[in-house]
Amino acid sequence: MLTAMDFAQEYLDRGSDRLGLQVYPDTREDSPAVVIWPAMGVPARYYRPFATELAAAGLAVVVADLRGTGTSTPAPSRASRYGYAELVDDVAAVQDALKARLNGRRTILLGHSLGGHVCALHLALRSADAGRYADAGVAGLVLVAVGMPYWRTYPGWHRAAILASTRGIAATSALLGVWPGWKFGGRQARGVIRDWSYTARQGRYPVLDGVDTEAGLAAVRTPVLAVSVSDDRYTPRSAADHLCAKFAAAPVERVHYTTGEAGGPLDHFRWVRASAPLAGRVARFADSLPD
Repeated sequence: MLTAMDFAQEYLDRGSDRLGLQVYPDTREDSPAVVIWPAMGVPARYYRPFATELAAAGLAVVVADLRGTGTSTPAPSRASRYGYAELVDDVAAVQDALKARLNGRRTILLGHSLGGHVCALHLALRSADAGRYADAGVAGLVLVAVGMPYWRTYPGWHRAAILASTRGIAATSALLGVWPGWKFGGRQARGVIRDWSYTARQGRYPVLDGVDTEAGLAAVRTPVLAVSVSDDRYTPRSAADHLCAKFAAAPVERVHYTTGEAGGPLDHFRWVRASAPLAGRVARFADSLPD
């Protein structure tokens, strides 16, 4: 693995919230750009090895912290009222803020777990209502370890466990006014947990800002690279397949990242530490996209 690169820490103010952006060195002016959105509760700095590999593969890289995580402030509290709709708005705001810097480059949204959901929903809202949800030129979407956490998609006894755990987390969050992060997901606003648990129960996204997100997702035409990961107990292949089936109009390249290809152990999080082959695959996907 390459020595991890340093990055420039920048910020984007969003009302009373501030989003942290980690911008990696970019020596080329025409390379495709990748904007990474992390998993629930995972700080942007965790993706430093992956960002380094992407940069080595010839891509410009920016990693954003989700609201209330890492360098994004403030931390979630009982006063936090945001959910998926606000996280999706953050994706649009970051795209708009980077527009001048990226200067017409092919730009890829790359989401891990929750980050993949908000990226997919960003495209869904754009396709459903382009007038309200403008987009700064997303050429492709990469989903890594992203799947609908619908309890019926899990094998065997895992179904009952997923249903019970997601309901328990949602109930605790509603009772306390915030999810404390007990052994799962880090500290989260109750609106985020509400929307996440809805997808786990129903197998579909909630309506956001009055928009039918499922219909919007079915209308997305942006090319998608969907990557499931070996030994991922949070997002098995079946959960990823359930989400991919929602992209009715988009070209979807569906692959499975194995320990043999990675050359090291994998799971829902450890793939970041063995990501050189995956970075190469993302670079090839980016190069295949039209300008």
